Amino acid sequence: MNDFYKIRINFKGGVVSPGELKQILEAAKSAHVKEVRLSLRQQLILHLPHQFARKFEKNLADLNLKFQIDSNEKPNLVSSYVAEDVFQKGNWITEGIYKDIFDTFDFDTKLKINISDNAQSFTPFFSGHLNFVSSSTPNFWYLFLRKPKTNSVYSYDKLIFSNEIAKVSKSIEETLEQFPENVANDIFKKIPKIISIAKEEELKLPKFTLPYYEGFNRYGKKTWLGIYRRNELFSISFLLEMCDLCLFTKLGEICFTPWKSLIIKGIEERDRKYWSSILAKHNINVRHAANELNWQVEDDSEEALKLKNELVESFNKQDIRTFGICFGIKTVQKTEVFASIMVQRRRTKLFNFIPLFNMYDISYTEDFDPNGRTKVYFAQGIQKVNLPEQLRRAVLLYNHQLSENSIKKLGDQIQESETKKVKKIKAYQCTTCLSVYDSRYGDELAGVPAGITFENLPKEYCCGVCEESKSNFRMIELEDNFVHS
Repeated sequence: MNDFYKIRINFKGGVVSPGELKQILEAAKSAHVKEVRLSLRQQLILHLPHQFARKFEKNLADLNLKFQIDSNEKPNLVSSYVAEDVFQKGNWITEGIYKDIFDTFDFDTKLKINISDNAQSFTPFFSGHLNFVSSSTPNFWYLFLRKPKTNSVYSYDKLIFSNEIAKVSKSIEETLEQFPENVANDIFKKIPKIISIAKEEELKLPKFTLPYYEGFNRYGKKTWLGIYRRNELFSISFLLEMCDLCLFTKLGEICFTPWKSLIIKGIEERDRKYWSSILAKHNINVRHAANELNWQVEDDSEEALKLKNELVESFNKQDIRTFGICFGIKTVQKTEVFASIMVQRRRTKLFNFIPLFNMYDISYTEDFDPNGRTKVYFAQGIQKVNLPEQLRRAVLLYNHQLSENSIKKLGDQIQESETKKVKKIKAYQCTTCLSVYDSRYGDELAGVPAGITFENLPKEYCCGVCEESKSNFRMIELEDNFVHS
């Protein structure tokens, strides 16, 4: 039996103000909590010693802050807010639109709800029960329903207005409580009258790529900082200093990610030295290898985390390329983990009830898309000693398929280009080094803008590579799809 309570605290959309987080951390510190974790659903998790529980509960009650003890019956509302501006920009969705939607949720949801920008791939689209994904029409969203304890996803035939998302969520939650056996169409029929428009096209999602979400990174004139911890533990002392620095430098929010990391946006260049200082003070490394960052591990599971670190170490020894995919580890059957390739533990039983030893299954989603819901088994009944090699083979299968698809696509493009009539364009080539002057591009190094023909170049013009004179060039013909590197 544990000598602590597991506390979960929700922050809508994974966003919290430094002032509120500081109050929670101070209450946790006074209850002798030294470290906290983050969850896959952008929650704060802490282990509260039994003897200090009442003190902690009173402190949070005084602050009017809600929390859950040893349960997750009210899962957090997950969003891609964290990706806006830093990983995704230019869509109609803004941070303000996200916050307006969050504000309409004046109730605690029992269903898992995801709110996602369709142009990003940093946060999962379909790991919730109600998954709202932005459409190309401003302020309207697709809705995808996945009933609890099922794997099938159903699409609503209308696009829902931003301010109606909370209303629709509450309606579906009430319907499922009263009629849990209802099929998706019957559930959709019970949605009340709302502002919506017809769905004219199906959702098209981007190819999954996981951006590097750690360290100092420039965007515009500002910097964002991503912080990941290999052991998933963030010390209270560090987080308190982080909150103080946010308040001192007038940063109004801290973002939790579904990768159990933190992102702080909007850091001014003049303030970067302060952030470097507290990272150094607490010995926090912010440059881990990408093949360590692309893992989703069950919440608060030391066993799953240990297995992840062992597999990452194996990948490092073998120098395996894992770009474009993410891995998941499940040791509990019903947990929802976002992954291209899944490692799932199961325990063999004698007579179907006496536990014997652990075996592992490896599966992958169709096309290795972590947002896919179709699972294909790669290998089953694997002993732990053979797990690294089998996982390596699964990665090689992905890389092989990726290569085959790329070669096929290139072949199709070549065949298509050969069937078209190719237009020839006049250019000039240096006879010494064979570099080309193309009037469509000019010569940036020589200060010659695009559009200046070779004949109109000054007499003193010379080759930018070997410095031969203009007279050393000869006329050639290029195809109009010629690309300069």
